[in-house]
Amino acid sequence: MPSIDLPNKMKMKQAKSMLEATEMKTKKRKTAGEKKEAVDTTLRPKKPRVVEKSYNDDDEDDDLELTGSGEEESGHTDQNALSNFRISKALVEKLNSNGIYSLFPIQAKTFDIVLEGYDLLGQARTGQGKTLAFILPILESLTNCQHEASKKIEYGRSPSVLVLLPTRELANQVHAEFEAYGSTVGLFSCCLCGGLSDLHIQRSVLKRGVDVVIGTPGRIKDHINNESLNLKSVKIRVLDEADELLQETFFEDVNCILGEVGDVSKVQTLLFSATISERVKKVSSKFQKDSKKTVDLVSNEKMKASASVRHVIIPCSTTSMPRIIPDLVICHSRGGRTIIFTETQKSASQLSGCLPGAQALHGGIVQSQRKVILTGFTSGKFLVLVATNLAARGLDIKDVQLIIQCEPPRDVEDYIHRSGRTGRAGNTGVSIMLYEPRCSYMVRRIEKQAGVKFELISAPQLPDIAEIAGSDAADAIMKVSDSLITVFHSHAKMLKKKTGLSALDLLAKALAKAAGCSVVMKRSILSSLDDHVTLHLDAGKRLSSPTFAFSILEGFMPQKLLGGIKHLSITTDSMGAVFDVPADDASSFIEAGQQNSNMVKVEVLQKLPALQERESNASFGGHGGRFSGRGGRFGSRGGRFGGRGGRFGGRGNFGGNNGRFIDQNRANARGLNSFNRS
Repeated sequence: MPSIDLPNKMKMKQAKSMLEATEMKTKKRKTAGEKKEAVDTTLRPKKPRVVEKSYNDDDEDDDLELTGSGEEESGHTDQNALSNFRISKALVEKLNSNGIYSLFPIQAKTFDIVLEGYDLLGQARTGQGKTLAFILPILESLTNCQHEASKKIEYGRSPSVLVLLPTRELANQVHAEFEAYGSTVGLFSCCLCGGLSDLHIQRSVLKRGVDVVIGTPGRIKDHINNESLNLKSVKIRVLDEADELLQETFFEDVNCILGEVGDVSKVQTLLFSATISERVKKVSSKFQKDSKKTVDLVSNEKMKASASVRHVIIPCSTTSMPRIIPDLVICHSRGGRTIIFTETQKSASQLSGCLPGAQALHGGIVQSQRKVILTGFTSGKFLVLVATNLAARGLDIKDVQLIIQCEPPRDVEDYIHRSGRTGRAGNTGVSIMLYEPRCSYMVRRIEKQAGVKFELISAPQLPDIAEIAGSDAADAIMKVSDSLITVFHSHAKMLKKKTGLSALDLLAKALAKAAGCSVVMKRSILSSLDDHVTLHLDAGKRLSSPTFAFSILEGFMPQKLLGGIKHLSITTDSMGAVFDVPADDASSFIEAGQQNSNMVKVEVLQKLPALQERESNASFGGHGGRFSGRGGRFGSRGGRFGGRGGRFGGRGNFGGNNGRFIDQNRANARGLNSFNRS
């Protein structure tokens, strides 16, 4: 993996900050001796400062944290400049070569703590530089220790540092950073993960001797059991993505590995994560000393998820996803990289097949192929990656513009980590979460616990797709060589004569085809259902409930059309209602509204208004649901996507067999407001 590379905009800001600091120092230098002293400051330890038990970021502006420069709006000197920390000249030069001139907040607040030997529990939002937060002080600690300095030339030396990570990809990434910066100061590291074919090579590397070992719990344990890895000399142990490593799936192995160190009282333990649960805090006390320090840049913030990400939700059924997701990529990726998260390996493989050029990444793919896929994605050979939770943890892939989550994750921490794959290092990004209306309670839970306010938007409509895809198609046509015009001229002439269309109309059709559009698509802006249209009911008076709104529709609509109504919801001002109907029935609703004598208006909705949010467990099916499910207001038995036991009602996909209205169930009707949001 490439070393950390901040965006050009941030590099320019940091370069400007360093230039200002340098100019201020130059004015103060009056003698040659002072100049020499200034040059040596990067090697001279600062005076130790008193470290508090817990650090919070209450006094820092969120914007300062995102930029990582620490420079206030007033233009004061950058307090996080590299020159303010005990970082050796060689490492400073290496950081500068990567465009880094100052530390991010988590790096600045933890540097002295780690360098002074304290145990640490560090928490910061994703994309804020937690990896360098432990790499830099660890390297300085090793190079400043006389014992380690003499030991590093010893053949077969045991490692002084152990870094545990939950996934192979993250282990490889952290190893790449240790290699990049460790080689600058003469320290060597190795990565222990991968398949069985890598075991022999790893044993050879360990036999020669290393300073830092990075790896996953399973492979580390294998080497311990095979006696090819000795951890008795470990002085520093790190758990990156600690909340994941201390879950039950990893805990037994992690506990065993950490118990292999020598004198625990002399070992420094560092835990880093974007999310730290109460369980992690409790379990961490088993491995850390009572004198440990805590640096928490998240818990006192209302927003736990990345603030540089636009958090969006779209109601969408499972069967509609293969058609909607490609359109989301077209409209929201801005030509950048997209990561799509699914819950299963099967769905990842199936969905990747629906997206041109996309690749799947999951645990069922052999390690060598996973490396090839990640390399292709990071290098831009393809721009869409469909992954299981495997890739959600810690991977730092530049220029990811869009994250799509196919359903709300069960754990809020997973949402934070997944959405944090975009909007990194000062960039902005978009995180779109698709959800079935019956799962709206999960959306509200994520909002509350992650501190985000989701923006409800509609699935892309044909005009949205045409604007972007048509522009791309036009650009592609412009790149076609003029020498090909004569080759296809006869076909163009024949087509014009055969169709009777003008040259402009034929060109428009060609652009539509090049953009992947062959037929006019109608899609609900309320629920994303294909072949449905969202209508707006204006009754000229306040609507107290969906039941009342439906009774108004009953007054002028034919009974046979009422069964096609889905997702009836009330606007926040209570002056209107919105609902879906089959596209073929839309004109009938509009005409009936025009002919009624009660001043009621029904029209096609172009933009989704803010809707009331009401609790409704029976909203979209099951027994007694208003518009679907057995015994619901519209009667018919409905399977999830067909069959019995209704989620969306009716026989077959999302309805059908439009059952007759059963008046006696009116009292049990609760209204379709599961996903309505303001």
